[in-house]
Amino acid sequence: MLVADLELLGRVEAFYDAVPRDRADVEQHGGLVLFVPNGTVGAFYGRPSPDGRPVTAADIASLRARQRELGLPEALEWVHELNPDLIELAEAAGLAVLRAPLMVLDPAALPTPGPGVRLLAPDTPTLAEDLAACDAVAAVGFAVPGTGGGAAAGGEESSSAGPTSRPAAGGKASSPPAPTSRPAAGPAHRDAAQARPSPQRLRTESARLAAGLSARALAETPDIGVAACGQYQRAGDVVEIVGVATLPAARRRGLASAVTAALARHALDEGATLVLLSAAEEAVARIYARLGFRRIGTACIAEPAGRKSAAAQ
Repeated sequence: MLVADLELLGRVEAFYDAVPRDRADVEQHGGLVLFVPNGTVGAFYGRPSPDGRPVTAADIASLRARQRELGLPEALEWVHELNPDLIELAEAAGLAVLRAPLMVLDPAALPTPGPGVRLLAPDTPTLAEDLAACDAVAAVGFAVPGTGGGAAAGGEESSSAGPTSRPAAGGKASSPPAPTSRPAAGPAHRDAAQARPSPQRLRTESARLAAGLSARALAETPDIGVAACGQYQRAGDVVEIVGVATLPAARRRGLASAVTAALARHALDEGATLVLLSAAEEAVARIYARLGFRRIGTACIAEPAGRKSAAAQ
């Protein structure tokens, strides 16, 4: 691995540790830390401690017991190249490990975002409806993962760029439960109407958008309405794109790529110097490569065997 990539991985690891800290209390479990939400909506994963102390099987057992006690997702995430022994420990503990390509953006290779993508503003009158629509799209898109379109469509992207519940990889708050919807559903707002965000979540989302700590984008089509969505989270000058999903009936239209490109361009325009994501699988990584992302490592997410990770979608 190139020295430059090792330096990038170090920045990624620091980002993963920093991004939850404005919304969580930190508990130490030996060589692991657990981010416990302090009144915010959602949940966080456990991660290796930033002080570099070694992780033991007892640390994993302690972390998982505390997650069960708090009703949090029983999950652990890390960058494999910086913690290569954790896969063996996690699997020995009965956890299934997702290995997701970890990718960073070459800004010069990012294409110009196309039309049809809208970034959410914190003061828009339709913010609640837009968030509900994005939740519905994520629920449907992640229920039919991968690059295929399932029974309702031909197939394009429908993948989280890592953990947000992760729909993505790396210490992010998970999205609240979205409604179960039919893959072939009509306009996303139809199913989302039953899942209007709570006042607390609406205040939190609006404040984070206003502070530049996150951004959300959605793509709309005349026949479906909101058909693709995604978001990014920021700490310092590092941004991770997560939760990119497309309704199965809207795939093969380039919508997820358009959402990703719009979020990446927005991040760069707002001063980000590193934009990253973790793809659900190699096929999805190839799609992101066409947008200027290249692989520098592997993001790992460990959860109890048999549980379907949102990050794998």
